[in-house]
Amino acid sequence: MNKLYVGNLSPSVTVEDLEQLFGERELPAPEQVLLKSGYAFVDFPDQNSAIKAIETLSGKVELHGKLIEVDYSVPKKLRSRKIQIRNIPPHLQWEVLDGLLAQYGTVENVEQVNTDTETAVVNVTYATKEEAKVAIEKLTGHQFDDYALNVSYIMDMDGASPVQAPRTRRGGRSSRDQGTPQPGPSGGFGLPRLSQPDFPLRMLVPTQFVGAIIGKEGLTIKNVTKQTQSKVDIHRKENAGAAEKPITIHSTPEGCSSACRMILDIMEKEANETKTTEEIPLKILAHNSLVGRLIGKEGRNLKKIEEETGTKITISSLQDLTIYNPERTITVKGSLEACCKAEVEIMKKLREAYENDIAAINQQANLIPGLNLNALGIFSSGLPVLPPAAAAAAAGPRGAVPPVAPTGYNPFLQQAPEQEVVYLFIPTQAVGALIGKKGQHIKQLAHFAGASIKIAPAESPDVAERMVIITGTPEAQFKAQGRIFGKLKEENFFSGKEEVKLETHIKVPSTAAGRVIGKGGKTVNELQNLTSAEVIVPRDQTPDENDEVFVKISGHFFASQTAQRKIREIIQQVKQQEQKHQQGAAVSPHHSK
Repeated sequence: MNKLYVGNLSPSVTVEDLEQLFGERELPAPEQVLLKSGYAFVDFPDQNSAIKAIETLSGKVELHGKLIEVDYSVPKKLRSRKIQIRNIPPHLQWEVLDGLLAQYGTVENVEQVNTDTETAVVNVTYATKEEAKVAIEKLTGHQFDDYALNVSYIMDMDGASPVQAPRTRRGGRSSRDQGTPQPGPSGGFGLPRLSQPDFPLRMLVPTQFVGAIIGKEGLTIKNVTKQTQSKVDIHRKENAGAAEKPITIHSTPEGCSSACRMILDIMEKEANETKTTEEIPLKILAHNSLVGRLIGKEGRNLKKIEEETGTKITISSLQDLTIYNPERTITVKGSLEACCKAEVEIMKKLREAYENDIAAINQQANLIPGLNLNALGIFSSGLPVLPPAAAAAAAGPRGAVPPVAPTGYNPFLQQAPEQEVVYLFIPTQAVGALIGKKGQHIKQLAHFAGASIKIAPAESPDVAERMVIITGTPEAQFKAQGRIFGKLKEENFFSGKEEVKLETHIKVPSTAAGRVIGKGGKTVNELQNLTSAEVIVPRDQTPDENDEVFVKISGHFFASQTAQRKIREIIQQVKQQEQKHQQGAAVSPHHSK
């Protein structure tokens, strides 16, 4: 995706003219330039430089008196469902972008592209080429503040095949795909197991110490990687002119900690030699979706780490999060030894949260086959559900997509997904934010999720919570509920030190309530242990006109979702048993012992 078309060229333009222009604009030397009459094809070494060339040259630069045009070179047969959107304001929330994209069709995937540009870039896949065509027409030049969006087709290799494999629901794969799925965490068939998920340590270091960390001819950093058996990436080109630079360390937990200690030691020695008086804290970067569990209820986890290590730990504000910056900064102050101890404990908590989310993602992929979780953008500030590494793990091997559960495992594979009703309780003061100006937010949310979302009238003026009634398929429920959880966090209805935990009610047939509880409460206890959600079946309920009773579920988003799906499984099993019993009775109505 690095070949560009350069158009509107004067007949007098030469290859040397183009190469000189690229050099003047600080673009990398192209690998190949093929000049034709009035246009040229140019191969750049990577996507990043191709994006930079389009953004800095197209419609902005004259060559021999003519304003040149630059865009991706995409053959017509490969212009299908995939588009690239550039010049996205860095402060734009994912939720706003998702709402805009959803206006033009079903979005199958949204992937952010890492670039050196100040604005954000995303690759978007629509369900059909007609939707992608409309999106290009409508989004090109669309204004956000002072930013006008630039949109191009990018190659869709799926569109090249004259005979396509049957496409499953979003994120699914056809039975032709190779590879045997391994048992997932719930005993079903999920994603291929990874030997150990790569969860890197991300640090922020003052720019002034980067040279010392690298060392003369890179010898210092080579020594760090060799001694700690780790891969260390110093992102020097990121955030040009910034006071701090990120470092990513890939290794085992022990290797990451050893490399961190060596880097802190190098910075401390450099500070002493340069007589720097300022304290150099340890700064760890962590994806926002994991930070709540590091903090713990009422900040207990963080307090415990501080007390055990003798450090002071602060976490950057949610307000700093944007589409371009999904990470929060964890600042640890104390002696070098204390900071190293704190790093071990902090990363242990973050890694545990990450691995739990990977397990939950596998489970959701089992229970809602084909669900593309990373495309939903449902967590705090509408950010992607997991860090990129987790999303990659959820997608399986490079280029692969999650396998669909075997036929027969999930009842929804045999028929259209059943419409479910869920009652979600939110703080009364959050109702306005959920509805939005003139009802725009709740309309966009309903459209995005494909669900009906209604807010029940308040039972009295002073109620602390309001009930949101969500009706839709399992996938619609997942998307709608996830976005509501994210909205409450984004709007600060829960403090930075709290994870969003909400109460959800679902109705079950009164005949299934006993099965949810289990003998002596065994099933409900297992449910709570498995999902980390609180599950209560009130015993003194009178069944409603449909002979149904409520089950109450409380917990954070993934906990609540997993509990809901497990309870729906139990309901389905009870219904199937009842149907078999009725069929058996119908076959032999006069049967007696």
